[in-house]
Amino acid sequence: MNCNWILCIAVLLGLHSYQFVFPIAVSLLSYILSKCLAGYKHFYALIWMFNIITLVAIEYYNGISFSLIHPALAHLNNSRGLVRWYVFYKMTMLRNISFALDLHWMRRDRKAYKAIPINGLSYSERKNVPLSEQDYSVNNFIYYSFYPPLYLAGPIITYNDFAHQTYLHFKPPTLEYIAKYALRCLSSFLTLEFTLHYIYVVAIKNTGAWRNDTPAQIALIGFWNLIVVWLKLLIPWRFFRLWSLIDGVDCPENMIRCVANNYSTTGFWRSWHRSFNLWIIRYIYIPLGGTRYVWVITPVIFVFVALWHDLHWRLLVWGGLASVIIVPELLASHFLPAQKYSHRWWYRHACAAGGVLNIVALMAANLVGFVLGIRNTRNFLTDLVFSVEGWQFLAIALPSLFVGVQVMFELRESEKRHGILRRERRTNYEMPMQARRMHLHRVLEECAPQRLEVTVAVSKRAARVPAEDG
Repeated sequence: MNCNWILCIAVLLGLHSYQFVFPIAVSLLSYILSKCLAGYKHFYALIWMFNIITLVAIEYYNGISFSLIHPALAHLNNSRGLVRWYVFYKMTMLRNISFALDLHWMRRDRKAYKAIPINGLSYSERKNVPLSEQDYSVNNFIYYSFYPPLYLAGPIITYNDFAHQTYLHFKPPTLEYIAKYALRCLSSFLTLEFTLHYIYVVAIKNTGAWRNDTPAQIALIGFWNLIVVWLKLLIPWRFFRLWSLIDGVDCPENMIRCVANNYSTTGFWRSWHRSFNLWIIRYIYIPLGGTRYVWVITPVIFVFVALWHDLHWRLLVWGGLASVIIVPELLASHFLPAQKYSHRWWYRHACAAGGVLNIVALMAANLVGFVLGIRNTRNFLTDLVFSVEGWQFLAIALPSLFVGVQVMFELRESEKRHGILRRERRTNYEMPMQARRMHLHRVLEECAPQRLEVTVAVSKRAARVPAEDG
């Protein structure tokens, strides 16, 4: 990584003016704490306490004042730069924790270190294979924490993954893949422009012009506002990821599904802020016990996510709702497992009915958190349930959603047939092993008369294909 940290300092100075010293100072405190105490038994709890306290304090006090250092420096507060540093510190905090815990686990299990293969590391290996002690240096830390393409909004990438990619321990993205991804970014931007130009749902929401509308009209206004929120997040995430791809760093894609193509609560969170979800799984979910204590961990995770987004009562309510609406799906998965009941004729339709309820619950929770707020969502749900117009709308909307969930089932089956597994992230330009196997199987089926010759050729080719993750 050499002197790349100097570029990071220059970018911070341009963004935050004199206040660039504050994110660096707080991050260096986390770095010093990590280098001194990583590897000790209770370091996991200690580093979390330090970063949560600093995040809450910075959010509550809107940053740090120069007057706390010396009254003569108070005039420097007037120069805030292009953006306020404390608004984006939440992203830096995630990277600080990633560095600290990757270093901690490296010291706790030094046997996990392995030689880098010639063909490079897969995504899973880049996350889990630690580096040597000297690779967790202050220069590398600053470069990782303030890497310009990902500094403001992500996507989030773990320290181990970032360092391995910086050392070129992986297959870099191809020019063709980057060009296609750039076209996807452009198409997303044009879609948002078209939506805002011809569909005025944001203006209707902001001015409160929906107050005398029917439940059906309010529901559609809320739905299209969620679509706009999805596009507004999708565009910057894809732009910053495109920037990092051009620089040779492949971070996880955040939005891997359209917001309207989700019927599962757990699947929705996996595909929404994808890189944040992977970060949470690695640094919160698994260390706290994973599936053994899922009922306890889930509320903890959503409280953290709500606090991480903003110190606002509306988001705390959203976090509580998000954790509650996962419970029915977890119960259904436990008492009606697919391995036992998937062959029954009614199972698919029961899953579709559950998917409809999940969609309604997800829309209600996100309307509270990001569109209407608590009071307006409550009024809308009251009108929806306790009015004739509301029941007339539900009589049409719920069956329509049921059909839509059935279509989503078919889309998932099509993905499986093409070897696309959304549960685990894979680089789009790397063909997964399942797809290779299915492709070779189709070749054998289509060339039955020449089965022997094809089998021999496939065997020779398979011997040269390196094993992939998953």
